[in-house]
Amino acid sequence: MGSVTRPDTATKLATDVSTMFDEVSPRYDLLNDLLSAGNARLWRIATTKAVAPRKGMRILDVAAGTGTSSAALAALGAHVVAADFSEGMLAEGRRRHAGNALIEFVHADATDLPFEDDAFDAATISYGLRNVSDPKRALAEMRRVVKPGGRIVIAEFSTPPAQAVRVPYALYGRHVLPRVAGLVNREAAEAYRYLNESIEQWPTQTELAAWLNEAGLERVAYRNLSFGIVALHRGFVPKPPVVESKAKKPATKKPAAKKPAAKKPATKKPAAKKPAPKKPAPATRSSKPTTGGAA
Repeated sequence: MGSVTRPDTATKLATDVSTMFDEVSPRYDLLNDLLSAGNARLWRIATTKAVAPRKGMRILDVAAGTGTSSAALAALGAHVVAADFSEGMLAEGRRRHAGNALIEFVHADATDLPFEDDAFDAATISYGLRNVSDPKRALAEMRRVVKPGGRIVIAEFSTPPAQAVRVPYALYGRHVLPRVAGLVNREAAEAYRYLNESIEQWPTQTELAAWLNEAGLERVAYRNLSFGIVALHRGFVPKPPVVESKAKKPATKKPAAKKPAAKKPATKKPAAKKPAPKKPAPATRSSKPTTGGAA
């Protein structure tokens, strides 16, 4: 193998970037673990938790490379589409994960994803957004293919806020990283010089958060990992506003007018009974004897 293709950080032509990754694909994951001193594994765990995969979910992993991040998502039951524009990376991924039915490898350009609208429950990209020629367009594409309410998670190298970390980290990236990469894979030294330059020219955490807002995502937030060497960004595709249906209210019946109560017929008072006439008392005989003539 000759010298590895070194893309121009100003243009980041897709053909140059994909060719570079084709050439370093066999040892790419090994170099990442080595050059990050093992932190790449911890960053992957944090990214997986942020995506929150569940059984039955359909997740898009953009710039998935050999599928290392995709495997972490699929381990929790999600069906993962591992998309990348490097055929070399995809071939290596298919070889490594041949027995995993939950991972599907697809050749795709991040700026023109070959998927329908609202095709995924979530989307993520790890350390690949800065290698896209038009990252804002890639964000818009991810928003398009994720269902309303779904999340987009981005893990990317960033700018350490503290100068005590930022200065030695910059020196490490410029001088140590390419040399160590060259020891493991002699042809990879130039590729890692390009990768370091792309990190130095990448926007800060707040600038990238603004890009997510511009893409129409809501509840945008980020948190720093390893003192800001890496930043984890998150945003949600907004749900359509709930339109209240103007249902006609059922007509309320007016209470029927009360009929005047019927007057009860006047009841005649019974005529006062006349006192019955008193019967004459029967005559009584005198006790004295009656006087008469001599017989």
